[in-house]
Amino acid sequence: MSRIGKKPIPLPKGVTVKVGEAIEVKGPKGTLTVPLPAGIEIRDNNGTLELARKSDQHAALHGLTRALTANAVTGVSTGFTRELDIVGIGYRAEVKGRVVVFTLGYSHPIEFLLPAGVDCRIDKLTHLVLTGHDKEMLGQVAANMRSLRPPDPYKNKGVRYTGEVLRKKVGKAGAGGKGGK
Repeated sequence: MSRIGKKPIPLPKGVTVKVGEAIEVKGPKGTLTVPLPAGIEIRDNNGTLELARKSDQHAALHGLTRALTANAVTGVSTGFTRELDIVGIGYRAEVKGRVVVFTLGYSHPIEFLLPAGVDCRIDKLTHLVLTGHDKEMLGQVAANMRSLRPPDPYKNKGVRYTGEVLRKKVGKAGAGGKGGK
């Protein structure tokens, strides 16, 4: 039984919802559409949205549609943020218009084009703050930036999410640097 699907979604001021083949949510930050699967009904009840399903076969879609709709409402009203940290000597990033240029220890700088709807701010050359109204796109952009130089468990270097806990591994215990003798 979906507990998430039964939870009503409060609509903040300035957010309008239009229901058709899909749910279109408009707000001060932009417009998002959420697909409305067959078997799920949506009602506007005095400033709150309530979702209902026709049968128990639609239970999984009930909770999913409610979560996606709630994320769309939050996104167009307040927006989302994702923060990344760059750890490593000489590792840094800078913003040039819609392009973020990373210096991550490779032989060349990496240029990352920001998609429409995602903005980037950089603090102290190593702390990136991504903002946007589409939670899915924002998470994908953050994951793509992290994949440019994933955190290394041996040296603790790389691009990681702020607050991400990385377990440091112990390096290989060798012959004490004697070169195999």
